[in-house]
Amino acid sequence: MITWNAFAYFVLPTVLLALAGAVCALRRPSTARSRAALWLTAAAMAVYATFVAGLWLSLERPPLRTLGETRLWYSLFMLASGWWVYLRWGYRWILLFSLLVASVFMAINLLKPDLHDQSLMPALQSAWFVPHVTAYMFSYSVFGCAFLLAIGCLSKGNDRLLHSADELVRIGLFFLTFGMLSGCVWAKQAWGNYWSWDPKETWAAATWCAYLMYVHLRLGSSRVAASRLTARGRWACIWLIAAFVLLQMCWYGVNFLPGAADSMHSYAVES
Repeated sequence: MITWNAFAYFVLPTVLLALAGAVCALRRPSTARSRAALWLTAAAMAVYATFVAGLWLSLERPPLRTLGETRLWYSLFMLASGWWVYLRWGYRWILLFSLLVASVFMAINLLKPDLHDQSLMPALQSAWFVPHVTAYMFSYSVFGCAFLLAIGCLSKGNDRLLHSADELVRIGLFFLTFGMLSGCVWAKQAWGNYWSWDPKETWAAATWCAYLMYVHLRLGSSRVAASRLTARGRWACIWLIAAFVLLQMCWYGVNFLPGAADSMHSYAVES
């Protein structure tokens, strides 16, 4: 039976496999190295997913209740998003930087693990629980890759990176919208209201608006990558970075606000 105490034993091979994949991607491009990078990263995701699945079975509930458990999913999805970006566009550095982001959240879970038990409050015993939270975590990981591309775009002045970020934002916005709508349906069933404007919902709406405004900001841009980044493109990158900061506030920063103590959306943290 896989428990949280075994987490470190899965993190180590995950990081080593993903790091090996990132090194293969960073070396001189070749078909063999590209395939090795993809397979090694896929193996890393498989190891990590094995822990997630095992924890789910041992807890007899989805490991999505606490903030630490959402970090678990975010790390997995961040690796997956970086893998897809590398497969889609071939950016050789994305595997390393997506691994670094995922590793930060793995390290937080190692240094500050939550207590996990089988209890699940009645409101969470809903068919919407898993799709709602996983849609959010997946959208956060896609936005994380878009954030990395925005930083790379500003540092390299590569307009192609921004066009790739546009596609990621559209994908992330789709899943973020699904997460919000499914949350509204779930809230109506559980508490009788679709929306209550508590701190979590307010920051979620702000994050959704920020990414929607980014999509509108980029609607008039050329679909063909330019030779260098324009001034409008730089502002788009800055906007994308600011939107990612809002996302962090929505995910866990809101828990530190005074009004979050009474929020029905705050993650359960046990001590």
